[in-house]
Amino acid sequence: MTAVRAVSFPKTPGTIEFFCCFFSLTRQILSMSIATPAASTATFSPAGTYDALAERVLAGGSITREEALAILDAPDLDVPAILAAGYRIRHHHFGNSVQLYFLMNAKSGLCPEDCHYCSQSKVSDAPVPKYNILKRDELMEAARVAAERGAKTYCLVISARGPNEREMNAVEKIVPEIKQKYNLDICACLGLLSTEQAERLKACGVDRVNHNLNSSESHYEKICTTHTYADRVQTLRNVRDAGMEMCSGGIIGMGEAKEDIVSMAFDLAELGVKSIPVNILNAIDGTPLEGTDAMSAQDALKALAMFRFVAPDRELRIAGGRELHLRSLQPQGLYVANSLFVGDYLTTKGQAPQADYDMITDLGFEITGSCEEVSLDR
Repeated sequence: MTAVRAVSFPKTPGTIEFFCCFFSLTRQILSMSIATPAASTATFSPAGTYDALAERVLAGGSITREEALAILDAPDLDVPAILAAGYRIRHHHFGNSVQLYFLMNAKSGLCPEDCHYCSQSKVSDAPVPKYNILKRDELMEAARVAAERGAKTYCLVISARGPNEREMNAVEKIVPEIKQKYNLDICACLGLLSTEQAERLKACGVDRVNHNLNSSESHYEKICTTHTYADRVQTLRNVRDAGMEMCSGGIIGMGEAKEDIVSMAFDLAELGVKSIPVNILNAIDGTPLEGTDAMSAQDALKALAMFRFVAPDRELRIAGGRELHLRSLQPQGLYVANSLFVGDYLTTKGQAPQADYDMITDLGFEITGSCEEVSLDR
């Protein structure tokens, strides 16, 4: 065996001093790299801040636009307190119930509008299916699935500026059959509607119409130029005047200011909208909004809570983008929202229905809808 010779350093003047200096410097560097990070400068809002707002709302009052904006501007540390206060309002009006909605993309792509967020618009290069309005059997099969999954409402959606006569006829024929066979509420989302079209939908049995404002009036021209915010508001008024419920919400995270989200929430409340779906932008590749910075889960939760404070007795639905942006915090959203879409969205996949059922059950909440029981193995 070869002997290993110890290595020795020459004891020249300055050698010991050099190594002492080297080790001292190394210790300083190491201590800097493992030092405890500086404490966050964020602080909690004063105790009771959001409970006081909830008390006012529960007493029949309302919050101001400045207070709504303060919720969106609140530090993330406040999220649990905001949700707890919002839950008091939600529970007062809806208990622990959760209503499920089912989306059916009855006509896909082929839309002449230039909505920048939409994968079906004329300015989108996203590879989405393109087909005209589906035939009766396909629409009835989707209604069967909706009822099987415990949905309260079947949402019949077409991509269009507004429905043509063929599409109106198809809706008028299928709606009574779906309602008679499956006892589902029908929500139609057909684009811009005239007074006469709204009256025809009411006559055939449509319960409510969805037509989202999508953003504030001031931000709208940045996301669409082929129709206006006023066009959308007029459609909602036509729906209301025809005697149907209005379903209208928006999309957050499209590059708008927080003031835009507040403005949209107040506009929806003042219009008397019955159901408010809040989407969190899914910046689909191929759309003009591709690559938009994602909204944080905490900011999305604050926005949902703000809608609950502004529209306390309206149905609030966590819509598209919840799986992508809220992720494991999805259950937290149901402390202020009381509705979900079950299954897939128009052109993107949703969470498996069983995962939604489990989430609702784990929260101690219950599904209310058109079916007396919801099988938890579907």
